[in-house]
Amino acid sequence: MTLSETDFRTHSDTALNRLNRNLGVVAEEHDAEVLFQNGVLTIETEEPNPGKIVVSPNAPVRQIWISALSRSFKLDWAGEAFVFTTGETLDILLGRLIGEQLGIDPITL
Repeated sequence: MTLSETDFRTHSDTALNRLNRNLGVVAEEHDAEVLFQNGVLTIETEEPNPGKIVVSPNAPVRQIWISALSRSFKLDWAGEAFVFTTGETLDILLGRLIGEQLGIDPITL
C-alpha cells in the first residue's frame, strides 16, 4: 500500500510514540534504557547481552527500519500496521527482538 509522505509520518509517529510509552515497563523491569529522540526510538541493554536496538522511520521509502542483533528489518505499511515480510507486526517483531536481546521470552507491547 503506497502512502503519501504525510500519511507515512502520521502512522509512523503514532506507532513510535505508542511503543515509547509501552517500553517504559521494559526499561523498569529489565534495566534497559529507552530513548525516543528526533523520531528515533533506541533501546539499549547491558545485561545479559549488551546491545542496542534502533527503530527509525525512513520517509523516502515509506518504511520503518529496525536495526537489531546485527541485522536490519524493513517494515511496510499494510493498512492497519507496519508489517515485516514474516507477517510480524512492528509490535510483535520488536517484542521478539527485545526478548532475544534480553535472553527472555518475547515481550508483549
